This record gives sequence, structure tokens and C-alpha cells, in this order.
Amino acid sequence: MTDNYTKIVQDNLKKLYRDLPPDLGRRLAASRDGDRFMFDAFGESCVISPDRITLDGENASSILGILISLYALHAVTDICVPAPFRAFKEFDGSMPYAGAFATHTEQVLVPHVTAVKNNLEKIFSALNGETPPADMPGDISFVVYPLPKIALCYILYEADEDFPAAVTCLYSSNADRFMPVDGLADAGEYTSKKIIDLVT
Repeated sequence: MTDNYTKIVQDNLKKLYRDLPPDLGRRLAASRDGDRFMFDAFGESCVISPDRITLDGENASSILGILISLYALHAVTDICVPAPFRAFKEFDGSMPYAGAFATHTEQVLVPHVTAVKNNLEKIFSALNGETPPADMPGDISFVVYPLPKIALCYILYEADEDFPAAVTCLYSSNADRFMPVDGLADAGEYTSKKIIDLVT
């Protein structure tokens, strides 16, 4: 039986392939093989084909499949412009999702700040990580790419005598060109989940 999430992915794929842009590979920042498109997504090898989306050879889980299909549907020729990084609340229409974003993307990482610090190399390898701009605050900061044209900058503060640990997640300045704002919130949540999986 096909669940609602799978149906949404299949409907999105039908819409995508009904009028497939000839330059979709470039728009996705993906490699193309016939009607298949390959790129890294959420730390795994992703393949979009007419009937399904796979991650490391397995059917993409419900939410990740939806996010990747949305990324494909919204693919444009613009390049990712990371800086200046923007807070999620700066994107138009983000207010209804701000509370969940803070809880599921930022606060969920707080107990893992030390583990993240000790596993940066693993995070960089899995999520195409790179060093942030030199003026980025925090005790630890890094940039990752859950999708080829969407960058997230994590800023982590370790606990000290005066303040508890804290985490801030910022988005590349034009991330909303490549994903609806609710999808951006979910992209942050599932990137944080991936980071936790990598360090625990």
C-alpha cells in the first residue's frame, strides 16, 4: 500500500518529468545519465529517476523523498550564494515554522555540541563541509551542504560557567530560491538529525 508521503513524491516526480527542463542537471548541480540525475543529498548518494528517488540505493524515506523532489521541482539556474548567511526567520513566510525550526534544528543539537566538536572531520566528509567565513562567531562553526545548492552554517557555543551550550543554524543567502520555506525548515531538521547520527 502506498502511503501519503510516497504518493506526494510520485506526484512530484510525475510533474517534474512531464516537462523535464533540458538543463535540469545543471539546475540541480547533478550528474545526468539519461533520465536519471545523481548528486549528494543529506550525506548520501541520491538518484532521481522517473519512478523513484533513492539514497544510497534504497528508496528515500518519506520526508527526505519529499524534500528532494521539491528541490528538483524548484531547480533554477542560479548558483548557491552562501554569504551573507541568513537566519531562518529572515525568510518570507517563515513565522509559522520558526518554533519548530528552533526546536528540531537548533536545540536538538545542544546536547551534542562536544560530540560535534570531536567529529568535525566526519561531518565535513559526509555533508560536503567547509570552513565558514572568518568573521563567524561561536566556539565552533562550520558550513555543510544537505543539497548541492543549499548551504547551512552551524554556530555552536560550548557551555561555560556563565552560559549553557547553544546552537544557531543559518542558511545560505539565497536558499529560498531552491526550496519553499517549509521545506527549508525540514531541510534544517533533517541535516541536524544526520549530524547527530554521525556523532553518536
